[in-house]
Amino acid sequence: MNSAIKIRNLSKRFNLGEIRGYKTIRETLQNMFKLRMEKQDVDYIWALKNVSADIRQGEVAGIIGRNGAGKSTLLKIISRITGPTEGTIELKGRVASLLEVGTGFHPELTGRENIFLNGVILGMKRAEIKARFDEIVDFADVEEFLDTPVKRYSSGMYVRLAFAVAAHLEPEILIVDEVLSVGDIQFQKKCLGKMQEISTKAGRTVLFVSHNMSAISNLCARGILLDHGKLIYSGTAKDTVKIYLEGVEENKTKKMEWTAPDKKYPFMNVVKIKRFYVKDAKGNIPSGRLFNSERYDAIIEADLLQSDGRLIFFITYYSDDGTLLFTTDAHDTGEINFSQVSPGPIKLSVPVPVELFANKSYQIELVSALHYTGWILPAGNESMMRFEFFRDVDSNPYSNETRLGFLAPVLRWKLSRL
Repeated sequence: MNSAIKIRNLSKRFNLGEIRGYKTIRETLQNMFKLRMEKQDVDYIWALKNVSADIRQGEVAGIIGRNGAGKSTLLKIISRITGPTEGTIELKGRVASLLEVGTGFHPELTGRENIFLNGVILGMKRAEIKARFDEIVDFADVEEFLDTPVKRYSSGMYVRLAFAVAAHLEPEILIVDEVLSVGDIQFQKKCLGKMQEISTKAGRTVLFVSHNMSAISNLCARGILLDHGKLIYSGTAKDTVKIYLEGVEENKTKKMEWTAPDKKYPFMNVVKIKRFYVKDAKGNIPSGRLFNSERYDAIIEADLLQSDGRLIFFITYYSDDGTLLFTTDAHDTGEINFSQVSPGPIKLSVPVPVELFANKSYQIELVSALHYTGWILPAGNESMMRFEFFRDVDSNPYSNETRLGFLAPVLRWKLSRL
């Protein structure tokens, strides 16, 4: 089968100033001097280095890797949002991308106008766009707000319409980044089904980036693993996911503790996250093994720099294959409102629900955001820790073998006479 995308020795170098933001005149002059002194290696970072791959027409390829692996940079080059520093890329057909909330939409235009604008950008005639218009609106479920400027849309509405436009205007190559996580669970399932449909029925190519390893395994036939800008592995999606998860195997022997590295995170004017760890009842930090005979707390330490009701912390649990099991957040009981918390050092703690787990491996992760504004620590960040769970005390005589399913909750049964 013909290749829809050919990538050859692709590299992308960023000036650190492009990442850090605007520089002062003094910093610019200093960097000019450094370049003359041939010390430019200090001022640049390679987001991608010598990446080569072929993605066949009609293939659904999942791209995975930790934050900073180069996934989004690769998608932006394929989408022609940015160009490579070195190497070449060949594309066959039109490309539609869904990379960030609002990408490709003009905020002052209505939903209706943006649908036609995106079609024109893809090179379609007005009659072609009109023929698919009703299907797009029905899929996005935004008919009530169709003549409202999209700047007034919620992030969820934005994503629904953006995906519907990208998927229904029949591009030869559809690129979808983790942006789908903004939508609700039902819409995410709807999108995954649509991606499968346009690949199998229409023979179109789909590139999909996600931290949901279950979605990657089930939707994609092909997997591409990136790490620090380099292509580590390319093969079946299931094999790629397995290799990716095994790459964090060392976390089983490390203490369940993450200290934020000394780098700039978004919204550091609101909060500076310092530490995330698990401790037992004696205050010790376990080394990747938890037991139901013990009690544990997950702890978050941070500096709150300003009171802000949008601030939210999540702790998320995954099965060993990356399937999201459940999430708890600081608003679960309604007792915490960061608009009412004075600035200063804070510590959040929540029990680890040991009564839920089976004798299996799991992953725990800290995620943080400003609600409907942006991520501080998105899913798939470096705070993820892996652990094995053991039922070393169990009065159930039938629990010698591992129970079926991801979880094995201990529930209280009662017996009474009729």
